[in-house]
Amino acid sequence: MHAQLAAHSQMSSTFDLSINGRPVRVSADAQATLLDVLRNELGLRAARFGCGLEQCGACMVLVDAEPVYACTRLVSTLAGKEVVTIEGLAEDGSLEPLRQAFLAEQAGQCGFCLSGILVSAKALLDRNPAPSRAEIAAALDQNLCRCGAHNRIIRAVQRAASTKRGVPA
Repeated sequence: MHAQLAAHSQMSSTFDLSINGRPVRVSADAQATLLDVLRNELGLRAARFGCGLEQCGACMVLVDAEPVYACTRLVSTLAGKEVVTIEGLAEDGSLEPLRQAFLAEQAGQCGFCLSGILVSAKALLDRNPAPSRAEIAAALDQNLCRCGAHNRIIRAVQRAASTKRGVPA
């Protein structure tokens, strides 16, 4: 009986999602995480598995314009929601000011955390085009950079905010 329950709980369901502005139909277990579906079913690999415990932010994506951990978010909870990955931000060009600022400030080292940080920074700048240093630090607090580039990352977000407002960096 236990084997039957285990097999039943792993049966696939079909989910209609909106990923990066496009409708997508995926077949996955109801307990599958968004990160698993993004990486393994859809080939969107920028969001990474870091800890699986909502502690590092390497898996961060936007759901309805808010940063969320894709490593624990169940795909079955996303009906009617808009999911945007860093690949989607790059496609529409909205990532460009941040990307240029991160390059100018040499804010990336190993790059493992950068997709999550960029997604979180994008959400912040969309909500607040002129954030203070403290507001940037608070918005990025859910993202862990093991390389210790925190000061350069904050400067990069400040530079991107200035660029978006037309203020020279």
